Amino acid sequence: MTLKAALVPLILLPLPLAALEIAMPEGSAVQFESFEETASYGLPDAPYQDGYLSTRRVNGEVTKQVWGLTGSASTEQLIEPLRRQIEAGGYAIMLDCDSDSCGGFDFRFNTDVVPAPDMFVDLQDFRFVSALKESFTGSEAISVLVSRTADLGLMQIISVVPSEAEAELPLSSGISLGTISATPVIARGSTILALRTGGRAVLSDLSFQTGSSQLADLPFQSLRDLASFLAEDPARRIALVGHSDNVGSLDNNMKLSEKRAMSVAEYLIDRLGVSADQIDSYGVGFLSPLATNASEAGKTSNRRVEAVLLNP
Repeated sequence: MTLKAALVPLILLPLPLAALEIAMPEGSAVQFESFEETASYGLPDAPYQDGYLSTRRVNGEVTKQVWGLTGSASTEQLIEPLRRQIEAGGYAIMLDCDSDSCGGFDFRFNTDVVPAPDMFVDLQDFRFVSALKESFTGSEAISVLVSRTADLGLMQIISVVPSEAEAELPLSSGISLGTISATPVIARGSTILALRTGGRAVLSDLSFQTGSSQLADLPFQSLRDLASFLAEDPARRIALVGHSDNVGSLDNNMKLSEKRAMSVAEYLIDRLGVSADQIDSYGVGFLSPLATNASEAGKTSNRRVEAVLLNP
């Protein structure tokens, strides 16, 4: 199933997620919503293991919403455009897992879930993403838990911003989820924020077709920001790490992903004047996927290049 082109803005009361624009697919409807001006949330940052779920306590204004979407979209199809918007908003992904890798029953019953009937979690089929961003007012956090019933996809979103934050959520309009998924909009400076807070950043405004290492001749915001960041301090160094989907052999994908990283390096050096001494290039093929390769949306996510900060 392909999610429809139109969208419904994600309206989070009045209003956390001050720096993030996020949108929900057309047909989505709010099942539940709550807002606490002063509260805390245990943001899961690792899977449940050894009898324990690791969480990071974040304090501030806590918003919870559950959205429902009628249809047969898979949990990965539902969470993928939300994940990409979160990354594009400068948040560092802390945990990205499915029902098995999260910890199944134990994860679900040790994390914050809106009670039934507003939220339902299929223990055999759910997806979870948590992310964190440091701002001048403190820590901002967001988590997305997606599952479904036989005929309804359910998306639980919990967000936390510092209580002092007063800015309202900028609502998206006129942008299709398909566009966001294929060529996401990168907020100015979000790549550098992800590097500083998480040590890595997905350059998710780049796009590679299956089997191709050719980078389009476009003014990519992530690369302009990266070039400025490296120009500030000639001692700074990054590694560009290429990734692929799982179409073809590992050997061919290792070579292809390295070529993708080299293509980005050449763009930075030849087009934006970055010193070659500040950049290393590597390829890891399909060994480190962001999403399942069982769907086209997942394959698109996995064809990517990441920047990894090698020194402060």
